[in-house]
Amino acid sequence: MELLLQILGSLLLGLALVHVIFPRYFDWTNNLKALSLINRQMMQTHTFFIALTVFLMGLLCLTSADLLISTPLGQRISLGLALFWGLRLVFQLFVYSPLLWRGKAFETVVHVLFTALWLVLTGVFGSIAWPLFAPVGKL
Repeated sequence: MELLLQILGSLLLGLALVHVIFPRYFDWTNNLKALSLINRQMMQTHTFFIALTVFLMGLLCLTSADLLISTPLGQRISLGLALFWGLRLVFQLFVYSPLLWRGKAFETVVHVLFTALWLVLTGVFGSIAWPLFAPVGKL
């Protein structure tokens, strides 16, 4: 499980770094012009802090996998991470419109890969947190 967490940590670091290309890839210079200044800056600020949060999650997995697995605090942190990624999975499946990816090869591949990643992250962190729900004296 430690190795899996470290692999996921590396993927999360990569995902965080991908946020750097968002403004250019999504042409925010032109596409965000129609937004008010506050909305434009909120979009940029929230993207930065999401990237930072994902980066820190990745760093945590790389440097403290053993503690996430073996300590009650690590299990509680893992519960929070399972909820975070589980909600992200719900958004992937039910909030983002299929019009964004359906019938588009690259976007469909990205949609499927990220759906799988959110599912794995939810499952791994959830399995680490599972002992928190065991009755006292069991396991």
